Amino acid sequence: MADIKKLASAVLKFRDERNWKQFHNPKDVSISLALEAAELLEHFQWKTPAEIAAHIKTEKEAISDELADVLYWVLVLGHDLKIDLAAALKQKLVKNAVKYPVSKSRGRITKYNKL
Repeated sequence: MADIKKLASAVLKFRDERNWKQFHNPKDVSISLALEAAELLEHFQWKTPAEIAAHIKTEKEAISDELADVLYWVLVLGHDLKIDLAAALKQKLVKNAVKYPVSKSRGRITKYNKL
């Protein structure tokens, strides 16, 4: 698996070759991220679990494209805001481990403030 820095470099190279950075501010990049996430959601909206399973089999490439689009914008925003995404994820997992201790949350979907 490629590491985050290599992926970010590839994304930034793609952006810079097209001189698109001038259009990228946190608001618009965040909007693009949300829009791509919504396009991913469309693949699953209104489908039963069986329909979702069938859809994944026939539309895996399209779903993959949408996930890649989401990741693209995450990498751009992380870079532009000077956020080390690997470190941020590790830190968030530590926070979540405190909020969702295994002893209270294993096998449950209860939100942390209700455990």
